[in-house]
Amino acid sequence: MSFSSDTKTELCRQNISRRCCALAEIYGVLLYCNDFSPRSLRIITENRAFAERVGRLMRKAFSFFPDSVTPPDRPGKQIITVEDPEKLRRIHAAYGQDDRIGPSLHINFAVLEEDCCRIAFLRGVFLAGGSVIDPEKRYHLEMVTSHLHVSRELEALMREVGFEARSTARCGNYVTYFKQREKIEDFLTAVGAPVAAMAIMNAAVERSLRNRVNRRVNCDAANLDKAVDAALTQLEAIHRLEAASGLESLPEHLQQTAKLRLDNPEMTLSELAEAAVPPVTKSCMSHRLRRIIQLSQDLPEAAQS
Repeated sequence: MSFSSDTKTELCRQNISRRCCALAEIYGVLLYCNDFSPRSLRIITENRAFAERVGRLMRKAFSFFPDSVTPPDRPGKQIITVEDPEKLRRIHAAYGQDDRIGPSLHINFAVLEEDCCRIAFLRGVFLAGGSVIDPEKRYHLEMVTSHLHVSRELEALMREVGFEARSTARCGNYVTYFKQREKIEDFLTAVGAPVAAMAIMNAAVERSLRNRVNRRVNCDAANLDKAVDAALTQLEAIHRLEAASGLESLPEHLQQTAKLRLDNPEMTLSELAEAAVPPVTKSCMSHRLRRIIQLSQDLPEAAQS
């Protein structure tokens, strides 16, 4: 199952205790479902938990169940339908709509006066028209409708309850969305999916840790490359001096340094400094090696070749 489907399954575990909240939640479902017309209501979903919740919501809100639901043992999409004229009339009446002309393509805010009902409505909207991308990939939560006014009014409602969402149009539909991780976490927690919100938070922590480790590894690799290049340059300089006049021509402290590098080509600068007799500082060892390189560069061209 996808992260979005798991999130919706978590939301469907929310208790349906108050009729007003059931009315509000199923209202969100209806405004964002596949078909809500004067003659029929159809909700299509691949999430079995959501299909079962729609039946419970209708029972709580309207005291009836849908006319039909695709058998749960049948693979694929679940299709929930209501075509009974009396049931449709009661649904329209509950939201102040005239069943003769069909549902109004606006949100009736009179149904959403209580804070709990507003949150329930948002939960219904997300269940019917929402999706959230796996946080391992990126952060994105959206709710899609084909009704412009409903989309605009949803934004206004979300601002009232503290969520600043953005909107756009896509392929004839209207999308209300979040791209900020913290806003997605807050929204999911509010509508009843704290486990999904925690999963997003954990993914962010893991991503941050992974990035820090990668930066450290890259930094260490870059430092190692620099150290190897420096050691090769030092060895080349020592070999040139040895071929030109022998290391015995060097001052004693440079002789020791040259032999130490020849015997230990893999040692770091700090390790060479500690291995010197007597031990010297890293800065002193660096100065000696730079002096050796400079002497090799001062050799006549014939001696360097």
